[in-house]
Amino acid sequence: MLRSAATALREVIPSQSRIFLVTSPKIRRYWGSTLKKSFSRSGGTLEILEMPDGERNKKLAQVEKLSSKLAKRGADRRSVILALGGGVVGDVGGFLASIFMRGIPVVQIPTTLLAQVDSAIGGKTGVNLASGKNLIGTFHQPSTVLVDPDVLVTLPEREYRSGLFEAMKYGVIRNPAIFELVEGDRDALLRRDGALLEKLIAECIRVKADVVGADERESGERRILNFGHTIGHALEAETGYRKLLHGEAVGWGMIVATLIGYALDVTDSLTAQRVIAGILAYGPLPRLNVKGRHILRRLVADKKTIGGVPHFVLARTIGKVEIVKDVPERVILHALEEAQSFSTA
Repeated sequence: MLRSAATALREVIPSQSRIFLVTSPKIRRYWGSTLKKSFSRSGGTLEILEMPDGERNKKLAQVEKLSSKLAKRGADRRSVILALGGGVVGDVGGFLASIFMRGIPVVQIPTTLLAQVDSAIGGKTGVNLASGKNLIGTFHQPSTVLVDPDVLVTLPEREYRSGLFEAMKYGVIRNPAIFELVEGDRDALLRRDGALLEKLIAECIRVKADVVGADERESGERRILNFGHTIGHALEAETGYRKLLHGEAVGWGMIVATLIGYALDVTDSLTAQRVIAGILAYGPLPRLNVKGRHILRRLVADKKTIGGVPHFVLARTIGKVEIVKDVPERVILHALEEAQSFSTA
């Protein structure tokens, strides 16, 4: 897909458009030349804008730097941005496209498993604040998402497993077959079996596209995509975006949400056991060492909190979830404490 990107995008990018590639130095070294050759063969050119990777660089200052570079190079409303990278590059590149000249097209080309199954799909863009994750952002649908599973060969093992946690989410919230695939084909997935990966990625995209198509701006059903994210985002912010990859934070968040669901009699015992065992099977997850009261304070600043009340997505069974509010603080604190006992086991 990457080698034929220019052909795939021929009907999406107008012939007179200038194309700006937003990527990180590492991804440029791995895949930049492949993408550039695709366009050079068709007579097009890519103008490259680099940004540092990592959650710590997902902030407004980075968007301002990239905007200045676009302006200095004479980008206009006919320009198009290609975001080549993981979730950080995709979110920043998409946000940049949504606000530059009041909005120009963006094409997402995700290079991590997590971005391929989740963050590149659905039009969410944004940057972090010190007080919370993705608190400034827009909905800006990409013109196209190009997913090439072959690029995952260069993905570090920890990043790859991080994406598998996010993929598991789709099995819990909507499609039991996805969960069964991840649960039952652990060894093949960890070997990065090509056919299995392609199936997994396609099924996850299908679920997300279906949910987003019914609720683009997260006013209803789209909120189920936040399973594991309420606590996960708080953990990322509390640890300064330095200790946990996003998928790892979501992994811990799903464990905590499952423990909360079990405590509230929303999640039955067998479902709780399967979800927690499934997540831990793809570990090791980084150890948790956070204060529960600090996490509670973070929840108040979360964008999913309404009127000061955090909302949790809880599993009723594999493939079905519900959104619950007014979860007692003691239940959240106990679930965090129990999760940290798994962490040190």
